[in-house]
Amino acid sequence: MSEQNHDKEFNLLDEPWICVMLPDCTVREVSLKEVFSQAHTFRGLAGELVSQDTAVLRLLLAVLYRVFSQVNVSGEENEPGNDGEAVERWAELWSRGNFPEEPIFTYLEKYRDRFWLFHPVWPFYQVPDAARGTEYGASKLNGELSESSNKLRLFPSRTGEYRSAVTYAEAARWLLYVNGYDDTSAKPKKKGLPSPGAGWLGRLGLIMADGDNLFETLMLNLTFLQDGEKMWRGDSLPVWELPEVRSEERTQISVPDNPAALFTLQSRRLLLKREGEKVIGYSLLGGDFFSGDNAFEEQMTVWKRVEEKGKKAADRQPIYRPRRHDPSHQMWRDFASFVDSSDINSSAQGHKPGVISWVEYLQAYEITDQERLVRFRISSVQYGDKDFFITDEFSDSLTFYAGLLTEKGKAWRMLAQEMVLMCDDLAYCISKLAQNLIRARIGQENGDKGGKREASACNRAKEQLYYRFDIPFRRWLCSLNPDMDGEICDIKRQEWQEEAWKITMELGREMVAEAGPRAITGRMVEGKAGGEEKKAHYSAAEAFNNFQYMIKKRTGRTGNGDNSTKRAAGHE
Repeated sequence: MSEQNHDKEFNLLDEPWICVMLPDCTVREVSLKEVFSQAHTFRGLAGELVSQDTAVLRLLLAVLYRVFSQVNVSGEENEPGNDGEAVERWAELWSRGNFPEEPIFTYLEKYRDRFWLFHPVWPFYQVPDAARGTEYGASKLNGELSESSNKLRLFPSRTGEYRSAVTYAEAARWLLYVNGYDDTSAKPKKKGLPSPGAGWLGRLGLIMADGDNLFETLMLNLTFLQDGEKMWRGDSLPVWELPEVRSEERTQISVPDNPAALFTLQSRRLLLKREGEKVIGYSLLGGDFFSGDNAFEEQMTVWKRVEEKGKKAADRQPIYRPRRHDPSHQMWRDFASFVDSSDINSSAQGHKPGVISWVEYLQAYEITDQERLVRFRISSVQYGDKDFFITDEFSDSLTFYAGLLTEKGKAWRMLAQEMVLMCDDLAYCISKLAQNLIRARIGQENGDKGGKREASACNRAKEQLYYRFDIPFRRWLCSLNPDMDGEICDIKRQEWQEEAWKITMELGREMVAEAGPRAITGRMVEGKAGGEEKKAHYSAAEAFNNFQYMIKKRTGRTGNGDNSTKRAAGHE
């Protein structure tokens, strides 16, 4: 290995390494300084993966938290003394439309020596002692491959030399990615150490706000008040300001009490290995970890409520943990968990993501324009076999009027959630149609143990319906403007009920048409009803009549006294 490993090289303040998208949709690499000075001119981050962009975004946010918790927009030392002063500082930054260079550059220059990608003592985001850890090649560092030596990708996105080595700029980006999303495959060097689990970001149901440019995106995720309620209790202290490198393996710590420390959490101890002008691999040890229970300092995750075990119901305290996203769910289907629409669905009660509470605060006090559309994005890395390896990743986004998050938008939030629940009901209806058509065509015979054939048909039908709902529902949600007259709310309800009914009916007709002649004739099928063995006749016509009744009922197209369409007895 070259002797240059002992030298300082590739300073992230000056060298281009962060991928950004320009207004013409081209992508280029910029330095850490340039990304702040020109953030308002970039559409957003544009790295190889959305998850990588999230890791980079959190690094940028850590810098901003640290800088503006100490100085004002003019660069004068002045820590906010209360909630109002903190919000005023945020509002002043927002109204500028760009970041002031002087205070950010002054801060970064103060810690220039900590931003060398290669450094004998302080390599950026790395620990020299990690050299004794598990060794991996560049194909494992590269998140597009995430490939260990004993698990090769069948169709890799890179081959040859591009697979076995990466540039310094790429390595810097993937360094942040591995720190945040690493799997659990690495073995400890000491015996008896607890498992840190997947990297902290990999354990989250990540959600973030998207602005019209990178400046707005950074600002909307810069939650100066925790959960939009109170100032952070701890001093912002990113990892590069620590007095010494933390090198202990698999260390359980308390939840960081400030965003700068949390966003630069060292989930892994890493050390890059290079040869010539390329990075060829890295060494890894487990790093810092903590329990996710009620870790509300994390502002960029969706939460789930879990029951505390071993105590009487009256003594149980609510416990919330980060909830990973389900890749089979479009984001709008989880609308309640984002905006906390517990007004209509008690099961949705929970803890709102901090970033949504922050945007809600900005709207409530008219710091940002209530007429603007806001976009929230989710992303998730998918793991296999107890997080032992990465299998895939996905992302989604949802756009709606920011006013929906205010008290004025409560009725509109309830309407949106009501219509999401209606879509779930219609998905149940289409699954029952699929089940009844299977029974009409082939009954429950032919070795279909446990109803696997029926279950598969039901799932395919539901997936297809949600797919057809997807774009129309997003379009409808974007039309819900709380500034409209309250009477429009009922019109909007009827509008989606009608469209959802048409979409569901169209799919139902297609399914019946594809069921074949056997389903038209139908058959008697044995089954249980009310705990008793009974026989029922299933045919395509009966299944479709039952289906029509069900969806009309759920879309408000039949009143209580409307018996124009009869149910097939026992089929619902």
